[in-house]
Amino acid sequence: VLQLLRGVQRGSEDRKSSLGRLRRALQNKETQQKFVRLDGSIRTLIGLFTSSLADMQMEAARCLHELSHSSDPAVAEACLPVTSYLLTYLSGHSVEFTELCLYTLGNLVVESEAVRKQLLPQGIIPVLASCIQSPHEAVLEGLGYVLSQLLQAKEAPTEIVPLVLDSVLPQHMLRLVCSGLKAGTGAAVEFAWCLHYIVCSHTANAVLLSLGALPALTSLLLDMASEIPQDAPEGLELLVCPVLRCLSNLLAEETGCEGQIQDERLLIALFLILQSFFQQHPFIVQECLWLLNNLTADEPFFCSALLSLDLLPALLQLLPCSQMAGVLVLTVLCNVAEKGPAYCQQLHHQPALPLLLPALALPDPEVVGQCLELLHLLFLHCPEAAADFVRQGGHRALEQHQSTPELQERVRALLDMVGQPLGASTFSSCHAALSAFS
Repeated sequence: VLQLLRGVQRGSEDRKSSLGRLRRALQNKETQQKFVRLDGSIRTLIGLFTSSLADMQMEAARCLHELSHSSDPAVAEACLPVTSYLLTYLSGHSVEFTELCLYTLGNLVVESEAVRKQLLPQGIIPVLASCIQSPHEAVLEGLGYVLSQLLQAKEAPTEIVPLVLDSVLPQHMLRLVCSGLKAGTGAAVEFAWCLHYIVCSHTANAVLLSLGALPALTSLLLDMASEIPQDAPEGLELLVCPVLRCLSNLLAEETGCEGQIQDERLLIALFLILQSFFQQHPFIVQECLWLLNNLTADEPFFCSALLSLDLLPALLQLLPCSQMAGVLVLTVLCNVAEKGPAYCQQLHHQPALPLLLPALALPDPEVVGQCLELLHLLFLHCPEAAADFVRQGGHRALEQHQSTPELQERVRALLDMVGQPLGASTFSSCHAALSAFS
């Protein structure tokens, strides 16, 4: 390592080849640690990185990029003196050089809080904001990478997100995400995740909503659903996932948002996406169900649409997908049932009970518990469902869980409910059992 460094420092004719060999050597973790401990090593690289010789400058940038891959915070902190130059070189130079500087910055901010604390006063957010109108996809993707790393830092909600919100970045990120479907760009994916991290900070929703994030992302989801072919193109799920999460989180955090997107096409889009990604990317199922849960939680419009569009059979088919999917499907059905007798009667007539009985046989207490919540609502608002449940042998399925500690009380309450004849006595029994489900 010392020999390579001296070859670079001497300024001989083979300096470029020494620099190339150093770059390859710096792909090794141990070499990285040894290199930064050598006196003058980083200073030498900075000298070449800021030189007027383009080929030397590029090779030095590649060496710094290799160093930035280190998971050792000491290596990242040794690179602190280069950060201001990396920011300076984001304007001008070649696309390849700018891209290299961006990824080096992104790698450094992941590993070191000291690097992040130095970059913020140096004005990294305004510099990144000036790059976002670049016409080059490679530059935009690198920019998205840096931002996503910054926005995942533990100090992001208090120190980084406010700076981002005060810049032009949010509106441009939203624009690039929404235009990403046609271009199929990696930049759109990076910026979609950036928006997700901003929403998760819980301080940005008012800004994003004022920029029209909700209708824009809804429109994008509709476009994605309509353009998905028989076999979804590889990589599209990487854009679908953060868009679903952004919408879910915006709806979860803000009251009244559902009213802004009363469009039943959104439900159709969700089920088309579910159908397309179900086999190859089952994690998308959970993301779609989270959004469906947030749409139906308080808003009768989407509960009615779910039933009128006859989407219940498709929803119930997702019950056995996974433990989380089962819980979410049942939670969505509870959201519908909570809207009252008319909704419960529709659930009963669909019919939901034959598909709920297998769920009661599952060994997972959380799934069974959510199923009990749903049955309670059905029996409360639709007494004939209780009678049908008994006719189909449901009481035997309930009795299997009488010895499960966390389910005992609710199981007993339901057995009391189904043990009464139809009519007024059923209602009085239902109301007496309410305390078990409160």
